[in-house]
Amino acid sequence: MTEIHPQSGPGRPGTARPAPNKAVLIGVGTLLIVLTNAVIFILPPLLPIIQAQYGLATVAETTWLYTALTLGGGAGFILLPRLADLYGDRNAAVAASTFLAVGALVPAAGDSYSTLLVGCILMGFGGAAQLLPLGFLRRNLGADGITVGVAVLVVATGVGIVVGMIGGGLIVESLSLRGFFIILTIVCAVTAIACHAVIPHTPPAERSGRIAVLGTVWMIAWVAAILLTLTQGLVWGIAALIPLIAGIVGGIAWVRVERRSTSAVFDVALMKAPLVTASCVCIALFAAVNSAFLLLLSTYAQITPENLRPADAYGLGLSALQTGWLMAPFAAAFLIRGTVLERALFNGRGATVFVIGALISASGLTWLAVAHGQQWHYLAGAAVMGLGIRIGYAAGFTMVQMAVPEEKAGMAAGIAGTSMAVGFAFGTALVSADLGASLVPVVGTGLDVAAKGLYGIGYWLSGLLALLVVVTVLVSRARSGRRVCAAAS
Repeated sequence: MTEIHPQSGPGRPGTARPAPNKAVLIGVGTLLIVLTNAVIFILPPLLPIIQAQYGLATVAETTWLYTALTLGGGAGFILLPRLADLYGDRNAAVAASTFLAVGALVPAAGDSYSTLLVGCILMGFGGAAQLLPLGFLRRNLGADGITVGVAVLVVATGVGIVVGMIGGGLIVESLSLRGFFIILTIVCAVTAIACHAVIPHTPPAERSGRIAVLGTVWMIAWVAAILLTLTQGLVWGIAALIPLIAGIVGGIAWVRVERRSTSAVFDVALMKAPLVTASCVCIALFAAVNSAFLLLLSTYAQITPENLRPADAYGLGLSALQTGWLMAPFAAAFLIRGTVLERALFNGRGATVFVIGALISASGLTWLAVAHGQQWHYLAGAAVMGLGIRIGYAAGFTMVQMAVPEEKAGMAAGIAGTSMAVGFAFGTALVSADLGASLVPVVGTGLDVAAKGLYGIGYWLSGLLALLVVVTVLVSRARSGRRVCAAAS
């Protein structure tokens, strides 16, 4: 069973801090998470406008925007939560919001493709702010800190995804790109001010700790190499094996060095705790399922059947805004409070919760693999998928948080967040490869789209990812059982 570290009330022993306003603190945490997820998911509906406005000749150039966001996010997930542990929650939240504001300001001022790429890197780094509420809510809400923090993260993530997709559709219909980035700059700046005003300015959670510069840079490098492969692999072809191999070898070497380090980036003992490593793998798998589902839905929904040859025709012909509304049941499912499942997590039955989330997700994907030709098919599937992924995320982040004391809450969030980033990139790469396997022409445009049958294959592949969660849990429990037997003997 995962070691559960008790909460220490509104403050750690020996520190006196005023009790924060719980509702306001939760509100700021929710704002951070919704904003950062909306920034990520507002991009897909804007890609056609970006390609036309900046005269991008190929789709490959537009995919670099995803890559820039992903690489920036990979670094942010590693650094920002750890900065919160070492330098205080308020400082980390203000810094993250400032990165978001500056990232939006750069393309607003420059209004060019190059400035947009730079802005995406900065916004990707600041986007790791979505993990910070796990730390400052846990440290300021006492015994309920983990439960509330994870609930806020999960609920606000679902809301942020749909807000982003709907917001992107509204921007396509009524705003220019420059106008959008100006508004986003203002919103992020206001968020930074709110973080400074609301999040308590407390002493660093880990007074004697420090950031291991070499280990951190090394980790960012090998994670970035893997993320780069997953986001650009289809474009680069066989050349993508170079960063992939470099990332895998670098990661293995990093783990070996970290095990012997006296100032490890992540606590090696944490990763050895029962179900913690498995929880990180499960978070990555749920994130892969999440991204695969979103990509399959948004792509199919926005293809107009009249633009294809009759033999190839498929799609719903929806606008970006209408596609966003189609995702509403997904967000609604994230709002469901799973009190019984939360109790099961704190009673040491996290493996069971993972399996429940995986089977629900697999059932939703099975449904969509068979029925994805009508809007109501997606409305039903999105509700089921939202529930399954919500359970999986909640279980993963809770299990990792329960394994550490509150002064290392940021480090635990960083481990889980990095796993989520890698999983999200993998799911996107998997579905992109599937949808690129066979193409049909769009009449009169010279463009191609995926063949109709590939969507069913994509949903089946995503269902296998969900079932891998069950395999991961079973393997973890078997290994834990062997360790217990070995210790007893």
